[in-house]
Amino acid sequence: MLPESTSPISVNIDTIPDENLGMDRESIKKSLVKRLTYSVGKDNYTATLRDWLHALMYVVRDRLIERWMGTMRHYYRVDTKRVYYLSLEFLIGRTLLNSVINMGFYEECRAALADFDINMEHLCELEFDAALGNGGLGRLAACFLDSMATLQLAGYGYGIRYEYGMFRQEIEHGNQVEHPDNWLRYNNLWEFPRPEVLYPVKFYGHVVSFQDEQGALRHQWCDTADVMAMAYDTPIPGYQNATVNNMRLWSAKATRDFDLQYFNEGNYIKAVEAKNQTENLSKVLYPDDTTQMGRTLRLKQQYFFVSASLQDILFRFCKQHGNFDQLPDKVAIQLNDTHPAIAIPELMHILIDKHGVHWDHAWHLTRQVFSYTNHTLLPEALESWPVHLLETLLPRHMQLIYEINHWLMKEVMHWRPGDTHLLRRMSIISEDGIRSVRMAHLAITGSHKVNGVAALHTQLMCDTIFSDFNTMTPEKFVNITNGITPRRWLKLANPNLAQLINKTISSQRDYSWVRNLGELEHLTKFANDDGFQQEFQAVKFANKTRLAHLIRERININIDPASLFDVHVKRIHEYKRQLMNVLHAISLYNRIRDQHTDITPRTVIFSGKAAPGYYLAKLIIKLINDVADVVNHDPNVRDLLKIAFIPNYDVSTAISIIPAADLSEQISTAGMEASGTGNMKLALNGALTIGTLDGANIEIRDAVGADHFFLFGLTAQEVAEHKANYYRPRDYYESDDELRRVIDMLSSGYFSPDDPQRFMPIIDALLNHGDRYMVLADYRSYIDTQRRVDALYTQPKAWVQSAIINVANMGYFSTDRTISEYAKKVWHINQVHCE
Repeated sequence: MLPESTSPISVNIDTIPDENLGMDRESIKKSLVKRLTYSVGKDNYTATLRDWLHALMYVVRDRLIERWMGTMRHYYRVDTKRVYYLSLEFLIGRTLLNSVINMGFYEECRAALADFDINMEHLCELEFDAALGNGGLGRLAACFLDSMATLQLAGYGYGIRYEYGMFRQEIEHGNQVEHPDNWLRYNNLWEFPRPEVLYPVKFYGHVVSFQDEQGALRHQWCDTADVMAMAYDTPIPGYQNATVNNMRLWSAKATRDFDLQYFNEGNYIKAVEAKNQTENLSKVLYPDDTTQMGRTLRLKQQYFFVSASLQDILFRFCKQHGNFDQLPDKVAIQLNDTHPAIAIPELMHILIDKHGVHWDHAWHLTRQVFSYTNHTLLPEALESWPVHLLETLLPRHMQLIYEINHWLMKEVMHWRPGDTHLLRRMSIISEDGIRSVRMAHLAITGSHKVNGVAALHTQLMCDTIFSDFNTMTPEKFVNITNGITPRRWLKLANPNLAQLINKTISSQRDYSWVRNLGELEHLTKFANDDGFQQEFQAVKFANKTRLAHLIRERININIDPASLFDVHVKRIHEYKRQLMNVLHAISLYNRIRDQHTDITPRTVIFSGKAAPGYYLAKLIIKLINDVADVVNHDPNVRDLLKIAFIPNYDVSTAISIIPAADLSEQISTAGMEASGTGNMKLALNGALTIGTLDGANIEIRDAVGADHFFLFGLTAQEVAEHKANYYRPRDYYESDDELRRVIDMLSSGYFSPDDPQRFMPIIDALLNHGDRYMVLADYRSYIDTQRRVDALYTQPKAWVQSAIINVANMGYFSTDRTISEYAKKVWHINQVHCE
């Protein structure tokens, strides 16, 4: 079903007079009162703080809508090329402050609320984070949407409107416990339901083949189980311009509400069973895929949003174009990792089966439209789906995948005749074990460009997991290093630092550097300036004091803002090596108990979620909390060491933690982190990095200088050599007394006297199962480098100089630069100036 067509209204709505939607203080006050009365239904006697929050959201939203509609109309008028960013996650966080800052009337809103005795910062804390993502993948997508709008590119985001997101993390007795994240409890005032934009998404059924009147072979997908995808739109404003782009998310709706026959029989549960099963598609992000039901649901989610998005994209294209020859000139589709890779056979299905396009022409168009971003080098993280599952769930698409693979095998055979091993390696269909579809191979084959997200990642991607494809078509592979939006991660997250930067380097004090982050390099000449250093330190100390208050409120741990804030915030995973950080904390604990005198007071701060089915990652969370419980209550430690695990890491929590960090832990095993963006956020906010030569760490170190980066550990090449030469982790354990003492404390139950064997799975992974992530191999280098950190922190002037130099050299890591590179290298789109 295409969106309901509506006849154009004869009146030009652009000329209809409306209330004064001015951006000045008095106009905002009038709008607040009107919205509180007529939209919220309250007055100043009965309104709660949340009512005022909703009134302010309406006020901001009204001003967004004008620009949003103007932007959409302008795109149609100039028939511009659009880029569509397909992502299973959009971790946008809170929207209110970001919108106000981008639209340029933060101070006016704050002053207007103050006239009603309302503190705007306290009010904004009531807004829920949108639970539409989990980690770096989703946050990157959100940053990209911000930069596309800021750069005035016609960009759209497509994803799923998750009702409960991933989960809300609570820590109970040191363990992660998952609860539903009911972020829509008070509705989402930023979204606009579009009940008229409704598309059928098909599953199961079978394929009927027949010849049409011209004798051509046709295919019809029949007897399907259908789900309806309904659109919800969210405006995405650019920074201080008239562009407001769109993020469209899909919610699953049943084709009928309930079975009346079952209802009349009194079987009320059965009556709504089909509806509930259908709408489960958009309930939760990343259902547990350790079960067959969970894996099926995850694949259905991926196809659900991809199918709806492509139907919508082609509906929009067909409004202005009579055939598909211009499709690559008007449409660019970016696949954010392999989750949306099923879009490639879906576009083929729509073009061939619904519009009668010849297979060869459809394949040419498809390869010109799509591009693919890879985010992982871990072979086990590269998605693959069993052939039998795809044949059952999406039978027509499996046929098309076979046809695409046949085309690929012919190309490979012509390139390297007779090399059967090469054919097997490059095939989209894996014959190893259970026959499966390699989604990364499908994405590469169906895209005109494939990019990595950091220089090392792209090099390793081309040299290892995709080396055959790179050798065959080297022109297809490019590097585009990730970035972060400075609007969210500096101006919003760290307003006092942004204000200090602005008065120091901006002659007009107009925050122009927020759109040209390279201007931060002007701070370099102030790195040794006593006055600037003092102001910089004052901002940092105030941020640390606020974080100390938050930690006391949330987890009842008192920490000293003067201590070194050692921050490790990211998804909990073995390769990110939170475990190594814990081993260092235990080593430091032992040095304190041994009465070493050269101890620098330190607070080690962790935050992050583990996947619900990832046993070892959840055990590492338990270990962090068990070690914290012992360390924080040992009277011999005093205030020399504190350990804090802040639960439920999300965008808002990150905004509280990152500006307060002194030290940024970027300690993944070299060669395993694609890029990372937490490293960029922390450095931009004045944290020094301790890290390996992994992901974007390399480029950050090159930018800030080796003297201002704490480097340790094996390189990616050395990691590979260790593995090739039968790495023996037990050798490190036996030869390093400090390490052995730490490991033995874990295995003896020192931190878990109620269950001495609790952490044996971690010990086994390190000593008996190969220490896959080289924790023991890097331990000594890490410990020694941490002592260099301690030494520098005792020299405040030298430390703050390095911190300023880090901030000054982060201009390259703006998503404005990243998106500009995508626009030139991949999408081939130009700015569209909206007035």
